[in-house]
Amino acid sequence: MKHCLILGAHSDVALAIAHQLAKEGHSLWLAARRFQDLEPIQKDLEIRYGVPVACFAFDAEKPESHQAFVEALPECPDEVYLVFGYLGPHPGSLEHPTDARRIVQVNFAGAVSVLQALALAMQKRGKGAIAGISSVAGERGRKSNFLYGSAKAGLSAYLDGLRNYGYHHGFHVCTVKPGFIRTAMTAGMDLPKPLTASPEQVAKATISGLRKKKGRVYVLPIWRWIMCLIRNIPDSMFRKKQL
Repeated sequence: MKHCLILGAHSDVALAIAHQLAKEGHSLWLAARRFQDLEPIQKDLEIRYGVPVACFAFDAEKPESHQAFVEALPECPDEVYLVFGYLGPHPGSLEHPTDARRIVQVNFAGAVSVLQALALAMQKRGKGAIAGISSVAGERGRKSNFLYGSAKAGLSAYLDGLRNYGYHHGFHVCTVKPGFIRTAMTAGMDLPKPLTASPEQVAKATISGLRKKKGRVYVLPIWRWIMCLIRNIPDSMFRKKQL
């Protein structure tokens, strides 16, 4: 039985990951800002799968609390799934500085802060694995979401570097890029079906990629080729597009 920590345990993707891990018989540590909302999730997982589930309060926007959060865990987790993120209502705007700060704080600064503490614990133990959910939005800045995209670009670069560091210190890091996902948040949006994954697909690809020690995982392989094309459009053309 592995001890698996899920950061941002409220989301549809996090719940899909939790169900798959519980089905495999692993112990779950659920962490989220709305700690009180985790209790029904905890009870459902325990009853449905007969595995131990513990809940912890965690706030990505309070990096000063992250070291204490990690130290309060029963032990160093075997696997960490970083699932939290924040798109915000203004992911590509100059007129909402508060939202801009939150986008960067949650998606990049908060993620780096907690992963630093967890990676250090894994380094001291000599083993462990981390999966970070990033985004294809980080592969090229677009005017529609340049704040969110830049924060995810930073996260992807950090995860890549941490993976190279971890190789020499006994732990592995996997970067996951889902593309569009069918969730409660995107309900009603006109998303292209061939490019849109379900939370269960994201969960399966994430867990499988981590166990196979993959470096980067595109949940739907088509996104690898789409982003290759987008990255290679000349700036003179790209800036004119309504993207």
